[in-house]
Amino acid sequence: MTTSTMQHGQDPGLGSRTERLAWGAAVAAVVVLGYLLILAVDPRFFYIDDTESGAVPNWLQLGRILRDGHFPSLVLDQWMAGNYPVEGQGGLWNPVQMAINYISPSVDNLVVLATSVKLGFSIVLAWGVYRVGLAYGARPAWAAVAGASAPFVGFTLFFENTSWITALMGTAWIMQAWASSISYARGRSGPILPFVFLYLAISVGYVHAAVMAGVMIGSLAIGEWVFQRRWQPAARVATVGIAAAACGAITFLPGVLTSAVTWRSGVEGAFNDNFLTAPWSETLTASIPSSVTSIESWTGETTASPVTYIAWFLVPALAFVAWQRVPAALREFTAPLILLVFVLVFTAGPSDIGPIRWPARILPFVAILALILVTTILSRYGTLSRLRPRILAASLLVLILVLRAGSSGPELFGRHLVSGMLIAVVGGLALFLARRYGSRATAALLLVTIAPVAMYQVANYDPPFDKWWLPASQSEARSEFPKWEGSTLQLGNRELTETSASEPDDPRLPWHSQVYGNSAKVLDLDYVNAYTPVGYLDFANLLCFEHEGSTCPDAYRRLFQVDAYTGKTYADLMRLDRVVLQKNQYPLIDDQPAPPGWKWVTPPTADSARQTYVLERIAGPLPSDQGRISATVGVTATSVSSAADSEEVRVTSPNGGSVVFARLAWPGYTATLNGEPLQTKGIGDIFLYVDLPPGTSDADLKIDFRPPGQRIGFAGMAGGIVVLGLLVVLDVRRRRTDRRGATVLEEIHEPTSSKPSTTSPSR
Repeated sequence: MTTSTMQHGQDPGLGSRTERLAWGAAVAAVVVLGYLLILAVDPRFFYIDDTESGAVPNWLQLGRILRDGHFPSLVLDQWMAGNYPVEGQGGLWNPVQMAINYISPSVDNLVVLATSVKLGFSIVLAWGVYRVGLAYGARPAWAAVAGASAPFVGFTLFFENTSWITALMGTAWIMQAWASSISYARGRSGPILPFVFLYLAISVGYVHAAVMAGVMIGSLAIGEWVFQRRWQPAARVATVGIAAAACGAITFLPGVLTSAVTWRSGVEGAFNDNFLTAPWSETLTASIPSSVTSIESWTGETTASPVTYIAWFLVPALAFVAWQRVPAALREFTAPLILLVFVLVFTAGPSDIGPIRWPARILPFVAILALILVTTILSRYGTLSRLRPRILAASLLVLILVLRAGSSGPELFGRHLVSGMLIAVVGGLALFLARRYGSRATAALLLVTIAPVAMYQVANYDPPFDKWWLPASQSEARSEFPKWEGSTLQLGNRELTETSASEPDDPRLPWHSQVYGNSAKVLDLDYVNAYTPVGYLDFANLLCFEHEGSTCPDAYRRLFQVDAYTGKTYADLMRLDRVVLQKNQYPLIDDQPAPPGWKWVTPPTADSARQTYVLERIAGPLPSDQGRISATVGVTATSVSSAADSEEVRVTSPNGGSVVFARLAWPGYTATLNGEPLQTKGIGDIFLYVDLPPGTSDADLKIDFRPPGQRIGFAGMAGGIVVLGLLVVLDVRRRRTDRRGATVLEEIHEPTSSKPSTTSPSR
């Protein structure tokens, strides 16, 4: 192995442009191979839990809204899950996500859709890590090892690649932003790419990605100030980060300013219940592919999958570094070291800091930073001198890894022992290749092992999430589901439908009769039930809604309670046309009389008749000519127009009264009467209503919704773009100055003999 250092201003990474491109292509090839091997083991591995029940159906609905020519905001019949600006993770202001949304309705096979998107972002992530490795002086072969490993580290593979797609997107954009920001700080490129990648990372809507984008930029600014010993590069990086944050603020402002009425108010403060916290001792399982972890998650106090795995070579490779030479480069590694300290402290807890919870979510950054640092140090300071003691040290490290893995999963000790032996064997081959053919051959061997290890892990360990077994395609989902018209509320519990032996064709599964999560969005039906990580607290309490649309047995009684002020039931205030009740939660409830104005009807399909009871209004679906007006008290009201974000009503109220709408009283509503502002209120802090003054006669009542903070968000966008424009101007001026300086230097050093003579030959 050879060593080298990277000087300020030098092209990133050692090796020619052709070599860097070739190893970059190898990175993408390894990621594709890894996906193919995983799919050979489990074709639905990339389509489970939140991906199948939340993200992909969201893409479909948002895509349909865009195709209808509207910008997504409220979806009223989804009630607490229908406020997309507050939900955040729809990526409403992220152009890449919106393009995915727009395309999604045209893709029938949802497994293919999800897998393709995840593969694309895994390659973006891998290339980002590769670029960062090059920027810190890793040879292309070793930077490729870090990049190709990144999508298959344990937490990314078993959490983000299976379920949490927005986390994968955010991490991918952050790594690209990091690489481009280094290039900008060192004068090799301009501010546009760092700004674009940072904005994409923030506007994904995943709060941990936004936090990490900010921490990364702060760490890089400090790191470049320390490395270059000049304040200007740090200022440039910090300023482009501020510009991107200003533009991305619109993604989070509605959620922050609405949080008081949601589950995410943060009133609990900071506390630690150890859920998804990662103690530092888990580092000692980072190189054992078979190791399970002591991290508490949905599988209990231990997570029975290798979510803390990084790379089998990572820890043993530390024995082959000339550590006495590393301190000379610490100044250059300031930024990644600051980041590593932050993520290690953060992932260890507490489990909740206000609305930010589950710190293990940023374990991928621990893995990525470790990969970048170790492969870069190996590339620059790897050595095979004094080989025997180094082999002994590596062997001791492997032994420690095996013993630590055995403490977390003693029942799998045989696997851990075999893993340790394989690490020793393949590691020995890597050393042979390094001595015989050089470090590129060793890096190539490591690349070859990445995909098979991922395949082994997927074949032998289950992700810590449920497989919902939702239909794999839009056409399959719709083929046997009742084609309900109007607004439907389902009362039931998903846990009463599943068994541990569930398969796609298991008749106990509800997917041809019931909806949970966002499955109604795949069907393009108007269901109240939908997935929401945010919620609306008082509405959820009214019908005891869970985040994935389940309700408690008492929800039926509560639904048909009469509101004292309006004299209407809550079903009437919601303008429901139908209530579907799960038989497992309400056995034989159809033997009871139907509520007044309602009747029991026979479900239209055999599967829905076997699993559900159905209530419908005796008079049929409610007429649409009343818009969203659900009740009036002392008012005569006629709907003029009704849209997702607005309502116009002609009202008369001689003695004063109220108009109630089938809308949640989200912050952001405004009302005017003949142009004069009225206060909006909420019945039970749930149903939007306005009070009209006495003497109101044939007046124009208008209701409008604008997400809180949107105006501030637009102003932030404008300010961020202005700041970016100034940075571009300054960068252009800097480049011109540099070119003039280079020209002057060339003229000064140009040989005299090459200049034409200015004296006469006679002299």
